[in-house]
Amino acid sequence: MEVAFRTRKLEREYREYARAVRTYGADVARKYIQRINIIRQARNIDELMGLPALRCHPLNGDRQGQYAMHLTGFSRLIFTLKGDALEIARIEEVSKHYGD
Repeated sequence: MEVAFRTRKLEREYREYARAVRTYGADVARKYIQRINIIRQARNIDELMGLPALRCHPLNGDRQGQYAMHLTGFSRLIFTLKGDALEIARIEEVSKHYGD
């Protein structure tokens, strides 16, 4: 799957581990980069949802059309799928699922 980023900041945090550590802390930074690499290797969303450790699932409500993937603790990676065959994952944000 091809990966795109909503902001340049998200892309830099993927490409530069030290920057991701400053933003999210070491555990979340490591998982953030790891999860994006897994998304890159996946053929489709069903493959991602079939990996239990990722806890990948569709969101609803005001986040309809987006997916969440577990990082650590309450942190999750939010992404959307684009393209005719849903072949592009767009990284939207890293968020704390239940707030602070």
